[in-house]
Amino acid sequence: MKIILTHEVSGLGTAGDVVDVKDGYARNYLVPRGFAIRWTKGGEKDVEQIRRGRKIREIATIEQANEVKAQLEGVNVKLAVRAGDAGRLFGSVTQADIASAIKAAGGPDVDKRRVEVGSPIKTLGAHQVSVRLHAEVVAKLGVEVVAA
Repeated sequence: MKIILTHEVSGLGTAGDVVDVKDGYARNYLVPRGFAIRWTKGGEKDVEQIRRGRKIREIATIEQANEVKAQLEGVNVKLAVRAGDAGRLFGSVTQADIASAIKAAGGPDVDKRRVEVGSPIKTLGAHQVSVRLHAEVVAKLGVEVVAA
């Protein structure tokens, strides 16, 4: 099935790309979550609009990405969350939580979709996350999760 990506999907493409995926993947995952729309002949107008929006938001050059990477790696991010007695969290830390904690710690404004968490953060302590700034630039960031 041919679809138009509306958001960046890891391993598949970026917003505005027209890709061919299996029907079930598109129907059951990408389209319901708003990551893609079905491709139509009239959808070519949508592709151009999505690409213009992406161009405005994205970091255009590797030099800009490296500058943002240096800013991110210099930020000490602490995230206060509710936790039980054994250090287990009530829920987990999301990408949106991390993005807002980066901003609150004085770092650059980061889109939550660019934050990659290897495994769900469900305990207190220090955790490592990645922020994909550009196709070739990834910033590693330490996040300290403390009890609120």
